[in-house]
Amino acid sequence: MSPTRFASEHKWIYWGAIVLLVGLAVTGLIRYEAVKANNETRKKAEQLQTELVKAGYPSPDVDTVEQLLGTDGGVVCEQPGNALKAALWKIQQSNGAAGPGMRPVISDTKALEVERIVLQVYCPDKVDDFQEELNDLKTDDTVRR
Repeated sequence: MSPTRFASEHKWIYWGAIVLLVGLAVTGLIRYEAVKANNETRKKAEQLQTELVKAGYPSPDVDTVEQLLGTDGGVVCEQPGNALKAALWKIQQSNGAAGPGMRPVISDTKALEVERIVLQVYCPDKVDDFQEELNDLKTDDTVRR
């Protein structure tokens, strides 16, 4: 049997090998991107953990931080100075009563510091916008430690 006759009769072997190789290459690229993203996520979560401990906060669970913030900071970095978020945050910083008894309180400065640290790690370009929004808020050391 000549080599050209074998090749012409068994083209499906060549096509099958080509499809298999292309499939493996695509799978390898997808897996590589996933591992790369996981490594970046872990690195940022560990950096946040280090920064929070350095600032005097308890050490967060790195796995939880990875899931919540990913590589880009998730919802924390979307629009940290957004007016609606600021309004909701101000409402949440009340005395806990409902209806006419609800009163705003002066928030503790440390509560704002945590979000600033998260922004510095995950989206440092948004820290200035966040700080501008906070300039209107009155804060103080209200929580006793």
